[in-house]
Amino acid sequence: MKTVIEKTKEDMGRVAADDAAKRICAAIAERGEARVILATGASQFAFIESLTTHAEIDWTKVHAFHLDEYVGIPDTHIASFRRYFKDRLLSKLPVLPKEFTFVCGDAADTAAECARLEAAIREKPIDLACIGIGENAHIAFNDPPADFETDAAFAVVELDEACRMQQVGEGWFPNLDSVPTHAFSMTVPQIMAANAILVIVPDARKADAVAAAVDGPLTNMCPSSILRRHRDCTLYLDMDAAAKLK
Repeated sequence: MKTVIEKTKEDMGRVAADDAAKRICAAIAERGEARVILATGASQFAFIESLTTHAEIDWTKVHAFHLDEYVGIPDTHIASFRRYFKDRLLSKLPVLPKEFTFVCGDAADTAAECARLEAAIREKPIDLACIGIGENAHIAFNDPPADFETDAAFAVVELDEACRMQQVGEGWFPNLDSVPTHAFSMTVPQIMAANAILVIVPDARKADAVAAAVDGPLTNMCPSSILRRHRDCTLYLDMDAAAKLK
């Protein structure tokens, strides 16, 4: 796993977005479209903002997916990841993507929603996944102990308390009781199936998780440690997130 450390989170977001844009454009040039997974959360603010400035990306040839969404959350909720993308990405682009397959958190039938998402994401290979790492070292909402072996592309998972407290700490919910206990999540094997993965992780509060992912044992108790097995994975950090690396 290649590691890139920048001085600030803004620098990190810009450099990661430059990398993502090059890979998206290369996929479009080679196959006529790019299939891209994008993440949400405060950690992705600088990256998403920088990505919207890349005029060379032909978004009409991009099919985007996102990693996860809370069960029972409508897209009008402040914490909705669908709302996040509409506010922070889609509203800033000159044209809309060819397609954006949203995870519908308020779907009445969760099994049917997982099946719909799986059918869409497995139509063709994913060119690029842009993800983060949680304070508990999760990727998407795959909290420890994560399932490294599932054949599913999406699943409904239970969120652990550390994950839910992170959402409170980032200001998405007023208290722990208001954070949903379950979420739709892209699975670890589906993330790992992407041709390339960019992992964008700023802030000192992620330093322990980053150190565990890079220097600790490869285990499902540290879900992000699995990224070390990927053939083309780049970890983008600011100085604070990198502070505890060996």
